[in-house]
Amino acid sequence: MTDSGVRRRAKRALERQLEYQQRKADSLRGQEQQIMESMARRSAAIHDRLSAVQPIARDARVLEVGSGAHGLIFYFDGGERIGIDPLADHYRQLFPAWQNRVLTIAGFGEQLPFEDASFDVVLSDNVVDHAESPRRIVEEMARVLRPGGLMYFTVNIHHPLYHVAASIHAGWRALGIPFEITPFADHTVHLTLKSAKALFDGLPLRVVEQSDTIDRARREGRSGPARHAGDWLKRFFFKNALFELIAVKQDQLAPTSRAP
Repeated sequence: MTDSGVRRRAKRALERQLEYQQRKADSLRGQEQQIMESMARRSAAIHDRLSAVQPIARDARVLEVGSGAHGLIFYFDGGERIGIDPLADHYRQLFPAWQNRVLTIAGFGEQLPFEDASFDVVLSDNVVDHAESPRRIVEEMARVLRPGGLMYFTVNIHHPLYHVAASIHAGWRALGIPFEITPFADHTVHLTLKSAKALFDGLPLRVVEQSDTIDRARREGRSGPARHAGDWLKRFFFKNALFELIAVKQDQLAPTSRAP
């Protein structure tokens, strides 16, 4: 796929995400308190998991790359907390009840506007497959993380069939064919487990935990109701499993070490 093709897909994914969150903001009015409580519980759970790896100082500088509409950063304990997202300006208007709790910056993860080694914790929660360059985002996350700092990362992963289908979809869209399939229009890439792990190859990180939910996705695909063709595919080819990784920044550049 050409660079211009990836840029078009990333732009379209952002457009669709904004449209979706605009509709969501309307439907969620009056439920803000419940949403904030749910967000706080999840942020606290991730904070506790990272703290079990090593303590997080109360004045820690924390960054979330792709903070989105409902990111971890808004209720993550720390000192200076920053979220960066291409749609940050829109999200502050759509969800002011929690977006204004922290500083958010409109920007792209591929070019973080921060100095090297300037954060104690860097988060990215299931966003890089919507972006132009997932690998570049991970490189930037590692760059701005201080030695000894903690990284938390997740992304959805899929059976390789969906990567092939996404490439075909991108090809006909590049030819100007208007037919658009929602899951492929919302993402720039459908990552496999192998390609998700490869995002970290050669980076100065020590992986302390990594896991995936492929087995659960397979069970759910086989047991759930088959409402349409996509559900039938999931009976044989898993989709939307979660890959999760926790890593510590190393002092010196060295190949990424894998958790057992």
